[in-house]
Amino acid sequence: MTGDLSAFAAHQFAARHIGPSAEEQQAMLAALGAEYPHPSIANEARPFDRLVGTWDCDFTFHLEDGRVLRKKGELRFGWILDGRALQDIWITYPPDRDRERSIGTSLRFFDTNRKLWRVVFIGPEHNYLVNVEGGLERDRIVLRGIDTDGAQIRWTFMDIKDDSFTWHGEKSRDGGKTWKLEEEHYMRRRPV
Repeated sequence: MTGDLSAFAAHQFAARHIGPSAEEQQAMLAALGAEYPHPSIANEARPFDRLVGTWDCDFTFHLEDGRVLRKKGELRFGWILDGRALQDIWITYPPDRDRERSIGTSLRFFDTNRKLWRVVFIGPEHNYLVNVEGGLERDRIVLRGIDTDGAQIRWTFMDIKDDSFTWHGEKSRDGGKTWKLEEEHYMRRRPV
């Protein structure tokens, strides 16, 4: 019965909701997007500019109980806000067609005062929001922050090539002395 009430409520909302037209929504998205990084951050943009495009993903999650979960998905990177910021969209495909995809997004910009990239990741499905910051370290992009549970996190883009890269998500519960790999994702650039 609860499902019937939820469906009824959604239908009632949709019947009353007067929102922007499809054209207005497309205009908003067009205003958001940018083709290239802004000239004022051209040099700093190079590490992330290589990632612009669509990537097919093999996601691997190392769970606390020792199990390993594998999923497929995609990752899309693109410049926004007149090229002053970069957005990515992480999409995990459901294991079967009866379930919804999982989706999250990062917004990143180069802080010209602090000389580093600042990133916020939002996973609304899981009520997850986290901030990380960092930049290029040798041939990797390394971002560090504090997770919602207070543990340190480190996100690393590595083995970056024109057509592939690897992403690691690690966590430290001892102040950075040791790190546990929680996520390991392999990306392959989708042909245009």
